[in-house]
Amino acid sequence: QVQLVESGGGLVQAGGSLRLSCAASGRTFTFNNSPMAWFRQAPGKDREFVAAISRSGVNTATADSVKGRFTISRDNAKNTVYLQMNSLKPEDTAVYYCAANEPNYGNYYVTYTQAHRYTYWGQGTQVTVSS
Repeated sequence: QVQLVESGGGLVQAGGSLRLSCAASGRTFTFNNSPMAWFRQAPGKDREFVAAISRSGVNTATADSVKGRFTISRDNAKNTVYLQMNSLKPEDTAVYYCAANEPNYGNYYVTYTQAHRYTYWGQGTQVTVSS
């Protein structure tokens, strides 16, 4: 069984920063061979893509709404993916979810931005940005 555990959420003022972490574990899960991503869901809205990183770790993708403010990265030695969020805005308020593919999914250098491509999901961490 694969487990994804997010942490780092909280309450922050507009303009502030937070760093989310997602720790992956599982007997048969090979973290360094799985594409990873972050999604978010605000109250009353659909889940939306935020950022993704390829299996290689070389390529990343971010949503237009967070481009230039959010950065995704991974540390394969720690089985952890991060989301650095700077210049936060009230509209960034949402529950943030970490997602993972099956190991060896797809192309080694490709990022996947669609939720349906991801098999494993964390429970989410709340981010609230006050104005």
